[in-house]
Amino acid sequence: MRQLFLTLLILGTASPFAAADDRPNFIIMVADDLGYGDLGSYGHPDIRTPNIDRLAEDGLRYTQGYAAAPVCTPARVGLMTGRISSRVGLYDWIPPGSDVHLPVEETTVAELLKKAGYDTVYLGKWHLNGGLGTDQPQPDDHGFDHWFATTGFAMPTHKDPFNFARNGREMGPMEGYACQLLVDEAGAWLTEVRDHDRPFLMVIGFHEPHEAIASPPKLTDSYTATQNRNEAEYFANVTNLDLAVGRLTATLNELGLTENTVVLFTSDNGPEMVNRHPQAQRSYGSAGELRGRKLQLWEGGIRVPFIVRWPGQIEPGDVSEIPVSGIDLLPTLCELAGVEIPSFLDLDGASFVPSFDDRAIERSTPLVWHHYKAWGGPRMVLRDGRFKLAGYWDGPEIVRTDSSTMRPGDLELISTAKLIRFELYDLEADPGERIDVSDQHPEVVTRMTAAMLGIHGEIQADVHPWKESWLRRW
Repeated sequence: MRQLFLTLLILGTASPFAAADDRPNFIIMVADDLGYGDLGSYGHPDIRTPNIDRLAEDGLRYTQGYAAAPVCTPARVGLMTGRISSRVGLYDWIPPGSDVHLPVEETTVAELLKKAGYDTVYLGKWHLNGGLGTDQPQPDDHGFDHWFATTGFAMPTHKDPFNFARNGREMGPMEGYACQLLVDEAGAWLTEVRDHDRPFLMVIGFHEPHEAIASPPKLTDSYTATQNRNEAEYFANVTNLDLAVGRLTATLNELGLTENTVVLFTSDNGPEMVNRHPQAQRSYGSAGELRGRKLQLWEGGIRVPFIVRWPGQIEPGDVSEIPVSGIDLLPTLCELAGVEIPSFLDLDGASFVPSFDDRAIERSTPLVWHHYKAWGGPRMVLRDGRFKLAGYWDGPEIVRTDSSTMRPGDLELISTAKLIRFELYDLEADPGERIDVSDQHPEVVTRMTAAMLGIHGEIQADVHPWKESWLRRW
């Protein structure tokens, strides 16, 4: 049994930090397209990730940690709001120039913590609108006091990007690799910008290892046993990300912030498919033994590295098999910070604080993933204990779900799509989802199907009516 020393966990859900200056700081690090099997601590035999692995050694590593969705924008919506992204009209990634965005009416974890006295900063890939510096909601409209970000990808590659903006001001061409530039900004903010009398929330959306991949040549050259140069560059890209994480944790140590800072490291979805598009030539990510990849609701598309470190509060070197998700972030941080969640928020996530002490998570909504375009796999899946139910649509393939290319007819198709076929997998016995066990567990199928159809019906009734002028091609 794990030992957790927090009084808040001994006494229940009330936090003793509610009005104190020693409330915990939070650093949330989200890699981009990092696969479940891409870290040494998750079994990769070759990629060197000693700094992230050290976070796992010093904290809690989840073997069933999940992204909120199988693709970037919806996963980030879940992370920020605690809600399934389809509920707010963000069905897939947002291309540059789209007018589709996270509505300002949505409440984010940054807004809630900021109102409670936290200093807030966002660094890196935003991907919750079609453009920074536009009239769409910006990071500061969603609760961040300071931001240094790109709309989506680092352009033209991770090396020497030109598309960063700081608090609305375009930075122009910069020298260095994206992950290192983010840690430079993080260090400057921690030392020079933040209010040292207030706790802080820092969210870092790393660009690595999303395409277009570019890695330091010395790191790439160090992977001599790879099958080709593209694979070596991918491995080097993950290692460069790891070096950036190491620099950030070293800064925390130097500033005396380590002991009272909760650090969470995860990914926004599973690994990219090699050769899915012209730029995906270096996407050699691993989902380990799991089936599927990014854009799919198989485990390989949504199960990701998930590590939490909190010295003195979380038992070091522990491993949890309790399922947790990025969609749980908002209620978790609010509980730890002593922030009351407004009653009007219709959350899909739940606090995973109980899992720190190996206790079950109480969920009013089961863990659900919903994606209209799932590349041949199920369109909705639901976890219930060891079982996972996969639901498939009727009717034609929904092709345009990348928001900017959607048309009113697509919205009609989305709002009328129905789930008609189901498969059941026992993830405890079959983590690779190879065997449909529906016939062996009809009562489980009946129970989980009812739950899935209920949530699906709620989502279908709330399809966001984007204006036709917003559904233009970019």
